[in-house]
Amino acid sequence: MTARILVVDDIPANVKLLEVRLLAEYFEVLTATNGADAIETCENGKVDVVLLDVMMPDMDGFEVCRRLKSDPATMHIPVVMITALDQVADRVRGLEVGADDFLTKPVNDLQLMTRVKSLVRLKMLTDELRLRAATTRNIGIEELLSRRAPAEGDMPRILLIDERPSSYERIQKMLRSVMEVDLATDPQDGFFQAADKPYDCVLVSTALADFDPLRLCSQLRSLDRTRFLPIVLLADLGEDDRIIRGLELGINDYLVRPIEQQELIARLRTQVKRKRYNDHLRASVTQTIEMAVTDGLTGLHNRRYLDSHLQTLFDRAVARRRPLSMMITDLDRFKSVNDTYGHDAGDEVLREFARRLRQNVRGIDLACRYGGEEFVVVMPDTEGHIAAKVAERIRAEIARLPFAVGKDGQTLEVTISVGVSSLKRGADTVADMMKRADVALYEAKSGGRNRVVAKAA
Repeated sequence: MTARILVVDDIPANVKLLEVRLLAEYFEVLTATNGADAIETCENGKVDVVLLDVMMPDMDGFEVCRRLKSDPATMHIPVVMITALDQVADRVRGLEVGADDFLTKPVNDLQLMTRVKSLVRLKMLTDELRLRAATTRNIGIEELLSRRAPAEGDMPRILLIDERPSSYERIQKMLRSVMEVDLATDPQDGFFQAADKPYDCVLVSTALADFDPLRLCSQLRSLDRTRFLPIVLLADLGEDDRIIRGLELGINDYLVRPIEQQELIARLRTQVKRKRYNDHLRASVTQTIEMAVTDGLTGLHNRRYLDSHLQTLFDRAVARRRPLSMMITDLDRFKSVNDTYGHDAGDEVLREFARRLRQNVRGIDLACRYGGEEFVVVMPDTEGHIAAKVAERIRAEIARLPFAVGKDGQTLEVTISVGVSSLKRGADTVADMMKRADVALYEAKSGGRNRVVAKAA
């Protein structure tokens, strides 16, 4: 695992010590001696994790962290705060200003490396989501990337997997007023429960008598529904090896007993906030991709999708030696509808045509709005003469029933012209097939409109 770590400390000896430790693990290390330089480095360079000293002149670590986490350009960078102060209040304050973790000087090598490696994995996940989003920048994804993390909203729902009453009763009491806590005293039941319900985080105790807690964590990570569910391990003193192994398996955080209430709450809130942010990113990316391939007016696929998917359907038909046909339809004299009745009426006609088109083709057919008043339907496993019959049925359906537009339900007579082509045996291409359908459409238009013309394969 390689990543770029920024070490921020005003004492050169402290910087050098952390730098040597990180270089030994093959991390790339950047350094800064004050808060302003740290913020500038994060804004201008690719930083994966920030190790931030709390006690610095001019601008302390709490303020640096707050500024990084309040800026949409840097808020996704994990921050680990490091301090000589061993007070719970300081740890909680750090987590509350947005820090992802907190280490106390002198820094324990195990804690340093496990925390850093865990946060690097998390950063890579977030970067991947942001990269996917950035690929659709031309359709407004900048607005998505500039959004702040979503508010926590509803009370977080946590699953606690623990079979010791003395342990789970104490944790339930700690979290009672701030989180909904479901309890599973049987690890297998807990696994299925985690997969079945929408939890924000799962707490797994290592004190399971007859079940390996790390196997449970591994199972949660291998299941699609829980792959991104944050896992926090509750370990006992002396379980360093188990914690290291757990972090290698993908747990997000750990606490060592005795567990302090404020730190438990702060760490869980950090995990919940992070999960909801990444869930928000995934949902937004999915929605944006859907928007990118869907025509907003008609709900059909758009030309962008047709251009990418038609080639796939064509290649598959050629490879399997199966027929493939397509039709291009055009609404006759559509400009006069817009000119006479207005663009709102024209939009209503397009929506209604798309609805009728969808009703008259199969689920496996690809129906797209090609642009303006032109629509394309690609029909896998369909011979040309069958496609021509389908086109004629659609033409007759459109001509038979007038279109109602406007609040008063005024009706318009609408007709379409259709060009049909099919895959040729031997040498053929998508472009040639489209050209034949387009030529057929032109012939239908020039031949009087309201007709179907098919080009034989």
